[in-house]
Amino acid sequence: MVEALSDYYRVPDGQFGDIPVAQPSGEEGFFKLGPSAICYGHCLTGVSANLDKAVLRDGLTNMRRDEAGMQLPFDPSRIIENLRRERYEKSLVPGREKIVSQEWALKTYYFVRRSLPTSVRRCLQRAYFSDWNSRTFPSWPVDFTVDTIHEKLLQLSMECAGLRRMPFIWFWPEGAQNCLILTHDVETSAGRDFTPQLMDLDESFGLKASFQVIPEKRYEVSSEYVQEIRNRGFEFNLHDLNHDGYLYQERNQFLRRARKINEYVHRYNALGFRAGAMYRNLDWYDAFDFSYDMSMPNVAHLEPKRGGCCTAFPFFVGNILELPLTTSQDYSLFHILKDYSITLWKKQFDLIRERNGLISLLAHPDYLIGRRTRKVYESWLHYLRQTLSRENIWAALPREVDQWWRARSKMKLIPKGKGWEISGLQSEKARIAYAVLEGDRLLYELAPTMEVAPS
Repeated sequence: MVEALSDYYRVPDGQFGDIPVAQPSGEEGFFKLGPSAICYGHCLTGVSANLDKAVLRDGLTNMRRDEAGMQLPFDPSRIIENLRRERYEKSLVPGREKIVSQEWALKTYYFVRRSLPTSVRRCLQRAYFSDWNSRTFPSWPVDFTVDTIHEKLLQLSMECAGLRRMPFIWFWPEGAQNCLILTHDVETSAGRDFTPQLMDLDESFGLKASFQVIPEKRYEVSSEYVQEIRNRGFEFNLHDLNHDGYLYQERNQFLRRARKINEYVHRYNALGFRAGAMYRNLDWYDAFDFSYDMSMPNVAHLEPKRGGCCTAFPFFVGNILELPLTTSQDYSLFHILKDYSITLWKKQFDLIRERNGLISLLAHPDYLIGRRTRKVYESWLHYLRQTLSRENIWAALPREVDQWWRARSKMKLIPKGKGWEISGLQSEKARIAYAVLEGDRLLYELAPTMEVAPS
């Protein structure tokens, strides 16, 4: 538990004593942490295999707290990993999704997909996603369960140690309130050819983005195309291998494809990756050579593979950093929800902003060629520029977030006189913050710039 808090907050070493956790056995299932956070795993309080029909028990009711400290009836590190890695997902999948996810069904769909008119494909997709709004978990439109668990664990640990204020290393450089990244997946040759115009559009609003490009079969990727993206200060990444829909279907096939993906990673000197259709299997990421991945949605109600990592912050999967997609992609907005406004994007943006998380955006050049969708995107960029101009939000390229989060993961808060200082690479950009207990709430406060936080 202490390790989980240190990884997330970068709190000083030795601030909490050893906090024992229970290791219950039996079937994993759903339970609550407090009034609203839904967890998945083992718990002495009891769990439910069915989320929708059960009254979930609160894991905190069996928490033991006495003079010797506290003991939790579950292992929080395990619960956090279960959520981040979507280990709960099989318990939520209805019968039709189990059929659709079968290899034969996927191969059949992708075999006939190119021959189907666009209108027919989208009609089929809307039918598949027709129940998206009735799903209760993960929570729509942004799920913060993992972040809520960390906050609750820190609060309990502080109360147990008799602390009202706890210094930690703030999440973003220079004390930024949030981080924003803009990404573009290039699906077709038409999207590739529209890339220069999309870069012009992004630049006109003062933004840079990363372009994820399919290296095989879909279209030619010339060295001139790659160089133009980089020469203009944008980032070049990989988007799957050939975007055929079953990168993760079978382990041996996956390993062969992963080797080819790694060859392209080294050929293009690319750092980032996103799988086609946001497919993912985090347990297989050790086969990849890229530095960070962007294939994990925060909440995947509108993705072919349902689930979601339930956090608005980056996290490590072995040596790979996951940068979750925390807002709905443009295709889902336009062609599944048939919404040509920025209302949903603004709602997600504001929710994440309140929790100091990563605001990750995905728009496809292929779907912005038309005048109607491009006008919506321009309205979105205008909103972003206005917000960035008045608030301290770090607009960064994904590779910069990767560099920062890796540096932050190695920083330490060390005593200095009566206060603390941050040591480690890029520590000059880092800021000390406090977690403060006010009644039953946990609040964050940034320490003044150039001031050592008192211990």
